[in-house]
Amino acid sequence: MAKNRDFFEKVNRKLIVSCQALPDEPLHSPFIMSKMALAVVEAGASGIRANSVEDINEIKKVTNLPIIGIIKQEYKDSDVFITPTLNEIELLINEGVDMIALDATGRVRPDGTTISEIFPMIREKYPDQLFMADCSTLDEGIKAEKLGFDAIGTTLAGYTSYTKDVELPNFELIKQFVDTLKVPVIAEGGISTPEELKKVFDTGVHSAVVGSAITRPREITKRFLQAIQD
Repeated sequence: MAKNRDFFEKVNRKLIVSCQALPDEPLHSPFIMSKMALAVVEAGASGIRANSVEDINEIKKVTNLPIIGIIKQEYKDSDVFITPTLNEIELLINEGVDMIALDATGRVRPDGTTISEIFPMIREKYPDQLFMADCSTLDEGIKAEKLGFDAIGTTLAGYTSYTKDVELPNFELIKQFVDTLKVPVIAEGGISTPEELKKVFDTGVHSAVVGSAITRPREITKRFLQAIQD
């Protein structure tokens, strides 16, 4: 339990930065992600969210900040790709990340189960591991809390077929999470400016994750170009 308290104390009311680059992006490299992580650590970030064992391993060499680990893996006939199966969870367990985030939507997973069916088994097998539920709706957040997740995130709001039309950041949903759930809420998704981050923290969240607006220069450049094209 001490480890659990330590993680939440370290990120309480502070910024977590997502340091990720997909395979089709120029910065896709464990070495580059470690340097990205070092840069945000030097700037004052209090936690890192990272994708893949390779990236996490390199990031751990340059910082001892708490890490939320995920593995993005696409499988045929399933829309679930954030830590979608037990295989990815075991890889992250073996790597020793502080918290593991996984898709906690109601969608069918690659193994044919739903989160309500598979997570009780995960929780029983790894009782001391922290798990974060990546959700897209309040109902999913409520169910995730009942299943025993340690933290709930708004990560997938806007990224499921039934939420794709919502505007991000979804301040209303974030506030609903805070007002309804008892476990720590970690806001994530579409936070693009310091002003938006401040507004997110004003809702009372435990912590917040910013990614693309800080660590994905290709996407940042596109936003600037779009502004002058408009």
